[in-house]
Amino acid sequence: MIIKRTDSSNTDFRYLVKFLDQDLAVRDGEEHAFYHQFNAIDQLKNCALFYIGEKPVACGAFKKFDDDTVEIKRMFVLPEYRGKGYASRILGELEIWARDEDFTFAVWKLG
Repeated sequence: MIIKRTDSSNTDFRYLVKFLDQDLAVRDGEEHAFYHQFNAIDQLKNCALFYIGEKPVACGAFKKFDDDTVEIKRMFVLPEYRGKGYASRILGELEIWARDEDFTFAVWKLG
């Protein structure tokens, strides 16, 4: 198991986000088009990937919200790997990384 820091150009990150977007389309229903406008990944500089062996199984990212705050984005774990704490490990890595860049707060959308 390894966590890798990268950006949104990473092929493995884009692979997982494809599944996240499919999942969100179902969860968001008729509101998906509205929410989808906020989920572009072309500008994300701070993305983390969780690997089991060579396989990417979880991801997350953050972007600057204001001078002190980051917004947690694009959190996802492949369904067959859920319930094992991988999302918590990704979130922990993102928190450390944000702190390393002098941010003190994080926000995210619940739901």
